[in-house]
Amino acid sequence: MLKITNFSKSYNAKDFAVKDLNLTVNPGEIVAFIGHNGAGKTTTLKAICGLINFDDGEILVDGVNIVTNPLKAKKLLAYLPDNPDIYDHLKGITFLNFVADAFGVSTAKRQEIITKYATLFNIITNLHEPIKTYSHGMKQKLAIISNLIHEPKLFLMDEPFVGLDPKSSHDFKLILKELTNNGAAILYSTHVLEVAEKLATHVAIIHKGQILKYGKINEILGNKSLENMFLELAEEKTENIDKGN
Repeated sequence: MLKITNFSKSYNAKDFAVKDLNLTVNPGEIVAFIGHNGAGKTTTLKAICGLINFDDGEILVDGVNIVTNPLKAKKLLAYLPDNPDIYDHLKGITFLNFVADAFGVSTAKRQEIITKYATLFNIITNLHEPIKTYSHGMKQKLAIISNLIHEPKLFLMDEPFVGLDPKSSHDFKLILKELTNNGAAILYSTHVLEVAEKLATHVAIIHKGQILKYGKINEILGNKSLENMFLELAEEKTENIDKGN
């Protein structure tokens, strides 16, 4: 579903934010993208969905190149940023219909999806109110519904659980599992390692723009926790850099 080959991105002539990154996310997989602040997670996610250009490499979404065929590729994916920008002057339902129109979702299908998830997230009665009256958590829920509305094959999410109350967070995890059971692929970044350990099928640990470890989460962890694994790898990498290796 997602194939990244030799992806590199620099923001200046000297330093790379991401260097020669290779990553594959298959249908049915939930991949937790783990790393320190500035490790390259958000840069990678934005490049996948076509929000930023990159220097080298290739990114394919279900075989479609994000650079050479961006419109087709973007129709196959959804991106939830860590701080979604939503048009505050619109009503919630207007915003969702705007997104549905952009993706050509039929009236019947959009009504079905909006009703299902707005009811689950307990914001169905708020959809006819201006978004500027929403709390941060309500805006997050609205952004999640807007991601679901066109039934994408690939979900890209940057800290998706921030702002969600415990019940909504639980419900969202169930949604993600349902999506992957139906063949979707998910790549999401998070600092909440306990959640990643329970939710993800795979983990990709990134440090200073390079993947340190990737694979099935149960095979990688063994008897260790994801937190211990991450800290050990990051410390080992830092020591090697300090030694000049």
